[in-house]
Amino acid sequence: MIDLRSDTVTRPSDAMRTAMAQAEVGDDVWGDDPTVSHLEAKAAELLGKEAGLYVPSGTQSNLSAILAHCQRGDEYIVGDNAHTYKYEAGGAAVLGSVQPQPVQMLESGELDLEHAAKVIKPDDSHFARSRLLCIENTHDGKVLPLDFHDRARSLADEHDLGLHLDGARLWNAAVALQAAPSEVAAPFDTVSVCLSKGLGAPVGSVLVGRQDLVDDARRWRKMLGGGMRQAGVIAAAGIYALDNNIDRMADDHARAARLAEGLGAIDGVSVTGRSTNMVFADLGPNAETMAEQAAKSDILIALSGTTTRLVTHLDLTDDGIAQVIDLANRTLPVTN
Repeated sequence: MIDLRSDTVTRPSDAMRTAMAQAEVGDDVWGDDPTVSHLEAKAAELLGKEAGLYVPSGTQSNLSAILAHCQRGDEYIVGDNAHTYKYEAGGAAVLGSVQPQPVQMLESGELDLEHAAKVIKPDDSHFARSRLLCIENTHDGKVLPLDFHDRARSLADEHDLGLHLDGARLWNAAVALQAAPSEVAAPFDTVSVCLSKGLGAPVGSVLVGRQDLVDDARRWRKMLGGGMRQAGVIAAAGIYALDNNIDRMADDHARAARLAEGLGAIDGVSVTGRSTNMVFADLGPNAETMAEQAAKSDILIALSGTTTRLVTHLDLTDDGIAQVIDLANRTLPVTN
């Protein structure tokens, strides 16, 4: 199966499964699971932070961070197309009474910091209290430069805001920037990173940051139903992923570039964007035909009209990318 719908579709490798089967476990709610504790400490060290918290999902990780930073009646400032605002079911507002203040996101994937500065509320009883600025890197596969992180930090410091990074694909950003993960994470008080996307673990994210914020987030994780028992079985997959699957993301980026080049050479196809491991394309009038023929060939793509996002990951090979390009060349060209 060649599955290009997302990098969340990866399956654990045999070596990862072996690590899971051999994991030493305990009751993590009691703090007794040594494998979970190892994963949390490893992720925190890798990202240059004081502490880590293993959670079932990126959504819960981001929500726990927001609730650790903010109280009822506070607000967090976030991009209008950011995952924490648009794709996490309004959890901060519904479960924490924390108001999102969306601001425009630029074509680069950056949040418009000038706009953000203008919506920060004064200390006035009429307004929600501005408490947190949320950034996302990568966004739609686009890598935000490190100097943008520094400018966001400066804005947060100027207005006494916390700074959180939704770094679900921080690993892709680090590889693309040829920077250490800790360098990408450095300006932030809290950072959420995913283990089950490009790293290939079956489940889980880690929230890292200052010890006091992570301690608060641990309490929120329990309240949100994220306290797990013998979670070392799945945490072991995260440890294996961090040890083995970061640097190899460069292969995913190269395959995405190859896929974009192959599709872009086809009449009637418009590649609208390619960054890190994501290709965005309008496949033209024959898009449905392509999708139908792809399914018959065990190739999965997701269409929205005639457009698609194609995502490369560790379960794909050079041969698989070549098969997709070959199928596209047979089904997509527009002929008169």
